[in-house]
Amino acid sequence: MGGAVSAGEDNDDLIDNLKEAQYIRTEKVEQAFRAIDRGDYYLDGYRDSAYKDLAWKHGNIHLSAPCIYSEVMEGLKLQPGLSFLNLGSGTGYLSTMVGLIIGPFGVNHGVELHKDVVEYAREKLEDFVKSSDSFDKFEVCEPVFVVGNCLEISTDSHQYDRIYCGAGVQKDHENYMKVLLKIGGILVMPIEDQLTQITRTGQCTWESKNILAVSFAPLAQQSRADGEKPDAVQLPPVTVRSLQDLSRIYIRRTLRSLANEDSLEKGLLQRIPQKRKRRRCRRRRINTYVFVGNQLIPQMVESEDEEHAVDEHKEAEEEEEEEERDIGEIEILKQVNMLRDQIMALPLPESLKAYLLYYREK
Repeated sequence: MGGAVSAGEDNDDLIDNLKEAQYIRTEKVEQAFRAIDRGDYYLDGYRDSAYKDLAWKHGNIHLSAPCIYSEVMEGLKLQPGLSFLNLGSGTGYLSTMVGLIIGPFGVNHGVELHKDVVEYAREKLEDFVKSSDSFDKFEVCEPVFVVGNCLEISTDSHQYDRIYCGAGVQKDHENYMKVLLKIGGILVMPIEDQLTQITRTGQCTWESKNILAVSFAPLAQQSRADGEKPDAVQLPPVTVRSLQDLSRIYIRRTLRSLANEDSLEKGLLQRIPQKRKRRRCRRRRINTYVFVGNQLIPQMVESEDEEHAVDEHKEAEEEEEEEERDIGEIEILKQVNMLRDQIMALPLPESLKAYLLYYREK
């Protein structure tokens, strides 16, 4: 599934294409997509395919097409402080983007059938926390992943504000999914070849809306011996953050705000402008006919319009080169991590600075 938009040269280019095609429609979803590089969730050697609007699968590792994730993120209508459950959480790519929006006071849980995929997701999350500049630009609700079959969740589990299921749901499992949702909550899942948004409006009432025609592999059900009782999946507990953790969040929030104000005063741009699409100039030719002896031979003759198009094409290329140089300068300015500089300048013990930095090395 996918192929709805053109392939991008990099993550920002892909997001530009998704915006242009109206798959990404809100600023908060755009910011989340730009902050998490899709290519970071691909195995080495496959990154060249990361910015195509196509699903990707290698063994048990799977990523849906960018256009699908865009519609899911928009359909969930995420807000800070919400609880989120990802059924079939895979690489953790979607869960991490969700964590950027729901923030540190949200809940972010994922259930994945395959143990090796959960380990892969945890590795990618650790890489993001330790090395991505985006981690310092957002307040993140880090996802917590557990291994298990999402059709075997314990009956006494808590409910969630937002739920996404990343595999095709059979009609007889629809009510099972709905029960996990709080009143007023939103569930997005593929059912009967439609990506569907379901809102729980009351104790026993729901509203459904089809978002997009899709094709998903069905939810996997583990085969068991006759009479063998399935193991219930225990979802992670909802815990209250410690005073120490809350202090770190608010200190970082204050310093981030000061750093942003300082950047604005110095005229440093906080966001790379979108790359302008290259204008494509088609050459126009006129069919003319020339008599050679007693035969009428068609010939292609360049028109004045074509000469004008060639000039425009050269001019567009020169403008694009100049713009790319400007963007390059902006990217150099953005490489400075202002929050890190603010923390390192504090008159605090090195161990406390390391804690405030989440022990990040850069």
